[in-house]
Amino acid sequence: MTVEQLSRTDKGFIEQMEDASRRYAARAAERDGHREALERHGILFADTPERVNSRLSRLGVDWAMATAVERTPGTATTGTSLNLDRELVSTDLLALERFMGRNDLIGIDYLEGGSLAARSVGRITVRSPGSVLHGTGFLVSPSLLITNNHVLGSAEEATAGVVEFNLQAGTDGRPLVPVVFQLDPQSFFVTHRDLDFTVVAVSGRSRDGEPLTSFGRLPLKEARGKAVIGELVNIIQHPNGEPKQLALRDNQIVDVLDDHLHYSADTAHGSSGAPVFNDQWEVVALHHSGVPRRDLDGNVLAVDGTLWQPSMGEHRVDWKANEGVRISRILGTIQQFPLSGAAAALRAELFAAGSSLHAVEVPPSPATVLTGRTNGSAPQGPATDHGGQQHHATAGTISWSIPLHISVGLDPAAPQPQVAVFGTAPARPAATPSHVGAPAGTGSIDGRSPAERDLAAALLNLAASSTLPYYDQAGDQAAREAYYAGIGVDDPTALRLALTQRLESTHEHRPAYKPMRMLYPWVDLHPDKLLHGIYSGNSFTPQELMEADAAAEAARIGRWQEFMLHESAPGPEAIEAELDLLEASLPFNCEHVVPQSWFAKKEPMRGDLHHLFACEPPCNSFRGNIPYFDFPDFEEAVMQSCGRRETGKFEPSKGKGPAARATLYFLLRYPGRIGDEARELQRGALQMLLNWHRDHPVDLYEQHRNAAIAEIQGNRNPLIDHPEWAERIDFAGAWP
Repeated sequence: MTVEQLSRTDKGFIEQMEDASRRYAARAAERDGHREALERHGILFADTPERVNSRLSRLGVDWAMATAVERTPGTATTGTSLNLDRELVSTDLLALERFMGRNDLIGIDYLEGGSLAARSVGRITVRSPGSVLHGTGFLVSPSLLITNNHVLGSAEEATAGVVEFNLQAGTDGRPLVPVVFQLDPQSFFVTHRDLDFTVVAVSGRSRDGEPLTSFGRLPLKEARGKAVIGELVNIIQHPNGEPKQLALRDNQIVDVLDDHLHYSADTAHGSSGAPVFNDQWEVVALHHSGVPRRDLDGNVLAVDGTLWQPSMGEHRVDWKANEGVRISRILGTIQQFPLSGAAAALRAELFAAGSSLHAVEVPPSPATVLTGRTNGSAPQGPATDHGGQQHHATAGTISWSIPLHISVGLDPAAPQPQVAVFGTAPARPAATPSHVGAPAGTGSIDGRSPAERDLAAALLNLAASSTLPYYDQAGDQAAREAYYAGIGVDDPTALRLALTQRLESTHEHRPAYKPMRMLYPWVDLHPDKLLHGIYSGNSFTPQELMEADAAAEAARIGRWQEFMLHESAPGPEAIEAELDLLEASLPFNCEHVVPQSWFAKKEPMRGDLHHLFACEPPCNSFRGNIPYFDFPDFEEAVMQSCGRRETGKFEPSKGKGPAARATLYFLLRYPGRIGDEARELQRGALQMLLNWHRDHPVDLYEQHRNAAIAEIQGNRNPLIDHPEWAERIDFAGAWP
């Protein structure tokens, strides 16, 4: 089945180049801003916070770990950011450091992953009377290949086309035997001229009978966060139809458009139809064109400085920037094609391949080395395998096995591909609906359980913070003044509204609820570098609470797996009840001063560090979700170390000032969330909070907390920065 979406103008390669040039010129100001952000602040601040956080999540790390690595000087001997116990140096840390440009060292599996990815990339050849055209393409499912529309513009062209794999040199420098497959547009052919892509079926067996599946596939993924501005990318290609070549980390993403990526290189540029990879060998874009250098008259220049002519080929253009089509946009468009029958099934297969956790899928298959040709074009001799051993030719061939070891990361929050959805699709993928989910990441990755990975990340953050000053008063003073610039304090209602707007707009990074990773290692440390229970004042080392939370997380996952094993298709209510039971019976050492039940455990409230505090489980359970209260005879009453509790009332022994300021922050940041039910803190409790705020003033501990949270989330607590504003703000208006 053949389907084509036409644009108003037939676009060949030259027109694609002109369009890319116009897009590039229109974004000059944005690129300058990205470049300045990269130079001044680094890769964490060049792209949008949402995209950066998604990228970090796909790397298996969080914002706190990234900022800890960023502010820690590298060691002189290794170049790595942190001088840590080798047990803590996981693939997560190495990938993060490489992403941030802090470490040029990479694991050896990086080369193996690239070698596997390269197997799925082939040279497309289209022969017609008087001409031979070449391009690059790559397998994206067991049956389908993708390339550019200007490489394969019609089913008729594809009928005359073939794709060759193994058109490359072996490890000994001698050419491998190419494996040639006929294209099969009668089974599947879709093309889009504006986005410059074509997806076509490939015959299941080569001319020599080798199965197409032996060359694997590069699953295409709709998930966000595959690459960000400032990141280096890789391109595997057949430039000018030559043997397969690699541009390794030589292109840097300089801009992200709705449909395209722009990336620049000093030397290596892409060729039409080539896959553009991140460092995890996930395909982030389909290379299709670029921006050429021009003379004063606007003529395109060739690499030797002469005027470029189309007959020279695209590899002779003097490119100054590259352009690729974003994979997420291509996938969204493919879903809009009105397919049915076998073609729809092949499309569904494409999206099923994209749901794989692996960046590359290649079944074991030996590669064959060309040891001799009748025309004498290649000498005979032994070939060397990846392990350095030589294999002698048997019946004219040599083979080796490539070991497979690919590290993957789970992205539970990423939207999943939708298979074979017909009708008119939205221009952009819809947001994933909220739902009740299992404990994140219940599988083992890179040899570690999720609890072990979280504990390692927490210990890494703790090690990174150990060299930092506890509180930089001068720096925080400057940050505070800049943060509240332009906010007037004369009108109580206007002040509240202005603060609410400022707190929300600057809440750029919204970490999920993981106290082990961010709260315990740095945010909630007291000047003695210990954690103190907010209600009891009892002290703990950070490691104590980290290890306790890791044990609780592991137990939760184990019990969750038991639940799913014994329950047959539990509904949402049963799942939610089980998750609530797990959290209640295996609590973390953390207190939400605004109880989670008051906001239905929703993010970003649940993970907002401003109202999270270390708290041992007995005190956490003792308080429950009961509102704060001020007992008139508190000092004389018999009470536990955590405080005093009566029906519907709780007064803590310690931490009244921090608890009050955190609650007041919550009222400003999330107006209308507290007090909408009778069992929650009501408007009449405002004076109690203001009294606690006044009687227990801000100290060094809270100043440190506020500065640390601002560095992670972006927003601040006004009651810590300006205690005097408490009596000016119209807090009553923040209640429902």
